[in-house]
Amino acid sequence: MIDTAFAERFAHEWVEAWNSHDLEAVLSHYSDDFEMRSPFIIAYSPESGGMLRGKEAVGAYWAAALEKFSDLHFVLDSVFVGADSIALTYTSVLDKKAVEVFFFDENGKVVKAAAHYG
Repeated sequence: MIDTAFAERFAHEWVEAWNSHDLEAVLSHYSDDFEMRSPFIIAYSPESGGMLRGKEAVGAYWAAALEKFSDLHFVLDSVFVGADSIALTYTSVLDKKAVEVFFFDENGKVVKAAAHYG
């Protein structure tokens, strides 16, 4: 079970890592074989169907995103706690509103995440 303290700490560390453009710090929150789903992935890798797996594949995708959006800055809005997941609402690239859901393993690492944009 995820508690509020863990969720708040994760959210702030995750946003700070992105805002620092520190890809290694971002990836440190994820298991080695995690799944990432996002409509933005389709633009990078149309054949993926919007899903990438593993730090190598997702890391390459995120490195390209950080290069493309050199002024990337997230603004955290809300943190929601589930049984084994956290949902964050934040302002993302291109001023898009985002909801991202993170599912965690027993070690506190993200094993699956899905981003949604408004």
